[in-house]
Amino acid sequence: MHVLLIEDDALVADGIRAGLETQGFVVDVAASRAEADSLMATLASDLVILDRGLPDGDGLGLLDEWRRAGRRVPVLVLTARDAVADRVAGLREGADDYLVKPFDLDELVARLQALLRRSAGQAGSRIEHGPLSLDPVSREVRLAGRPVSLSRRELMLLETFLHSPQGILSAERLKDGLYGLSEEVESNALNVHIHHLRRKLGPAIIETVRGLGYRLGAPEALVAEAST
Repeated sequence: MHVLLIEDDALVADGIRAGLETQGFVVDVAASRAEADSLMATLASDLVILDRGLPDGDGLGLLDEWRRAGRRVPVLVLTARDAVADRVAGLREGADDYLVKPFDLDELVARLQALLRRSAGQAGSRIEHGPLSLDPVSREVRLAGRPVSLSRRELMLLETFLHSPQGILSAERLKDGLYGLSEEVESNALNVHIHHLRRKLGPAIIETVRGLGYRLGAPEALVAEAST
């Protein structure tokens, strides 16, 4: 899952990025409103972590512009301002959650995972799709109760599909969820990961939509495969 981190303090940004990457997130960093706006137009981010105190203005102003433009990506506002009025202002401007500095990385990760579940309409902590389930905390995947071992990239790709169970995802959208801007990506890398998921979880796990991209297979198809 791709996170756009908007934070002008390089040390703080590096610490958050390193911590999130150990939890399976791909993170790109913007240090200003202008840079964040440019990256938002370029990347297909699943989540945004937004610092309020940016060198070219309050982050809430940027959030308001995004919401007015119809951008619905979940946004967690991260700030040192802990007054109730500040938290209320952030939520009214379109933030989905609010976390005050200093914070614990485990709490940040838990809040991001909760935002992802809510955006996908999922209530429980374990993500389920027919006989397939994924625990975002333990990173455990099971198919019909049987544990399945996936590589880091395969797990990230599967999680992206599970958080968009009805959507058609373009190849570029999927690559953004797997690789940061600074990473070199082989031209066939996505196809290789999809091939491996189909081999481990069954051919019906991912459908190819010609000319548009890919989507998660129907749960009924996975049930049929798991029972054979």
